[in-house]
Amino acid sequence: MNLKPLFDNIVVKRIEEKETTKSGIVLPDTIDKEKPQKGEVVAIGDGKISDNGEKIPMQVKIGDKVLFRKYAPDEIKIDGEEYLVMTQGDLIAIID
Repeated sequence: MNLKPLFDNIVVKRIEEKETTKSGIVLPDTIDKEKPQKGEVVAIGDGKISDNGEKIPMQVKIGDKVLFRKYAPDEIKIDGEEYLVMTQGDLIAIID
């Protein structure tokens, strides 16, 4: 993928997780459920420019696993793959 986000935009690949019940039954994808709010950062911009002209550096890097707000990302498709685009402010946390 040859994509360079601008400013504090971030491109994330959603991490799909299989859902399992307490008894160990794996639920199929056909079950109506919320999309996970977890992903891996695949591209980042250079950072946001503050009102006084200073660049605010990015706190995430490529490869970080992140949690993001449910309704924040825009979905895009590149080469048949689905990605999410959001700003750094839409992120909730970096997962260790």
